[in-house]
Amino acid sequence: MLVAPSLGYLVLSPMLIVFAGAVAGVLVEAFMGKAHRAAVQFTISVGVLLLSLQQLWRIRDISSTTAAVDSVTIDKAGIFLQATVVLLALIAVFLIADQDNFVAQASAVPGSNEEAIALQQKNQQTEIFPLFLFAVAGMMLFPVATDYITLFVALEVLSLPLYLMAGLSRRRRLLSQEAALKYFLLGAYSSAFFLFGAALLYGYSGTISLNGLTDAIRGSGGNDVFLLLGITFLSVGLLFKVGAVPFHSWTPDVYQGAPTPITGFMAAATKAAAFGATLRIFYLGFDAAQTSWKPFIAVISVITMIVGSVAAISQRDMKRMLAYSSIAHAGFILTAVVSLNENALSASLFYLFAYGVATIGAFAIITMVRDSAGEVSDVNRWIGLGKKSPLVASVFSLFLLSFAGIPLTSGFVGKFSIFSAAYESGNIYLVVVGVLSSAIAVFFYLRVILMLFFADATNDSISVVIPSVLTRISISICAIFTVLLGIAPSLLFDIAQNFAYFLR
Repeated sequence: MLVAPSLGYLVLSPMLIVFAGAVAGVLVEAFMGKAHRAAVQFTISVGVLLLSLQQLWRIRDISSTTAAVDSVTIDKAGIFLQATVVLLALIAVFLIADQDNFVAQASAVPGSNEEAIALQQKNQQTEIFPLFLFAVAGMMLFPVATDYITLFVALEVLSLPLYLMAGLSRRRRLLSQEAALKYFLLGAYSSAFFLFGAALLYGYSGTISLNGLTDAIRGSGGNDVFLLLGITFLSVGLLFKVGAVPFHSWTPDVYQGAPTPITGFMAAATKAAAFGATLRIFYLGFDAAQTSWKPFIAVISVITMIVGSVAAISQRDMKRMLAYSSIAHAGFILTAVVSLNENALSASLFYLFAYGVATIGAFAIITMVRDSAGEVSDVNRWIGLGKKSPLVASVFSLFLLSFAGIPLTSGFVGKFSIFSAAYESGNIYLVVVGVLSSAIAVFFYLRVILMLFFADATNDSISVVIPSVLTRISISICAIFTVLLGIAPSLLFDIAQNFAYFLR
């Protein structure tokens, strides 16, 4: 006799609200006229995100291991990670609402008459909003999933919309479509690795749950070859999503080619969700086998920090530079995975939010620097921009200083807490490499700042457009959080410490 599954709708409601909003967005796109479609889609997106955030606040003290038939675990860390994703998405949606960044008709051939007519008639499709919400829903599910099937479903739900959104840039359409194709193909390979790893771990433990895997490891109840191969393959899928070396090759191309608002959202929210799932898997599922995987992850962390910092120096495109910067930051957060203690978990929770808001803010600034052909990301053409638009250049410099880990910014607190946790766990070599990589990063961040303020402009064809009200809101929120968490980090750090707990 079949038994109906037991679902905890209250603790699942934050995710269900976002899923429902995405479905509603699809219906709006299909049946509503173009005159009011964009406004309605934006309203739905903001509304469901705020409602989801309200529900997360409501369940903040609730824990459950049976929220969805033992496939989803709602605990303190999971709620914090979900709230981080929702807050970052809420900031990013104000940028996405600027339809000027997206192609009017995604199905139109780049440069075709169909595309020109769509632009002329302002027949703008708004499918970007439901795709965005589907991605957010997948990101919310990923860090709370506790079995391989749910993890894989969440991974695909968050990834597939991103593959599409990466190819929707209005300008440089071919570059955008190339980025989407690369992202899709490499993402498909990484998903295959993840699935193969899950199959091997199931063969080892006889169960699809992370807790069951832990019990099997402690009881030594299976073939260790299956265990090691399963951990390796599953890690490849996770490391691809966080952009760790050597699985980072997609990052600079996709960051450069995708619409800049999507790049900012992807760099911030995807990293938060992917690292959330990574932390849960390694802290719970792989904890009993840490002697087997710690050296592997430590080497990946070291290489990622070095490659990301060194490669960023030679970049002449602002978006590619930030892409390699994000790779270096992935290496920093991987030190928390290696550390495997409560302080490292709380530090990573703080770091993911602080890095996320600065990232969205930096990419939001990039959308404002344009010439007659559109957005300008060539570093050399930004020379002297601080004299033309001192406020914009100053805010952008603030985000760069946060990335560099300069005191009185949120980035400094995040890096200090991460490295402190690594030092306490005895991984002093990771701290040394992290500090040296940060020193290298300071060089190329300061180089950009010097170019902005202390060099004469060589090209007068670029300008800073007056941002929309929504873009101003997004940038202002990011700047406030970056400064506030640098001056008074306890506002968030104390919360992160209280929520640094995975329920087994």
